[in-house]
Formats: sequence, C-alpha cells, structure tokens
Amino acid sequence: MLAISLMRMGAKGKPFYRLVVKEKRSKRDGKYLENVGTYNPMINPAEVVLNHERIQYWIGVGAQPTDTVKSLIKNNPAVAAE
Repeated sequence: MLAISLMRMGAKGKPFYRLVVKEKRSKRDGKYLENVGTYNPMINPAEVVLNHERIQYWIGVGAQPTDTVKSLIKNNPAVAAE
C-alpha cells in the first residue's frame, strides 16, 4: 500500500520536510518512489511547495496521504495558471 507522507530532513532543531510517495511499511526516512513537494515550518509563514499534478496522480493510483499531508494539501490549494 502506498502512502504520501513527510520525510524529515535538516539539522537537529531545524526541521525541513519532503513530501514523498513511499510504501506504507517503509521507515520514515527510508526509500521512496517520488518527491512531490517540500514543507519548511521554520520560516514565518511556513513555506509549502506542492506538485499538485503529481499528488493527484498518486492519489488516483491509490496512495493514501497521512493526516498531516492531507492538511497541507487542503490548506495550500493549486493555483490556476493564467
């Protein structure tokens, strides 16, 4: 089963996260299939960069986002290109 979850990066006390698609049973910072975004909670306001097209593809294929990732997707909707 696939999951879209956060992968912690950065130094101790300065977290930085990647949103990755991975096998649900793999380790938090283990092997992943694709990087679909980043999340930096250390700046104000927090910086969130998402590849909505790829996230929708993976959800369509059956990947389940974690609760935190669901919240990030909901609060940062895709911006229509003009």
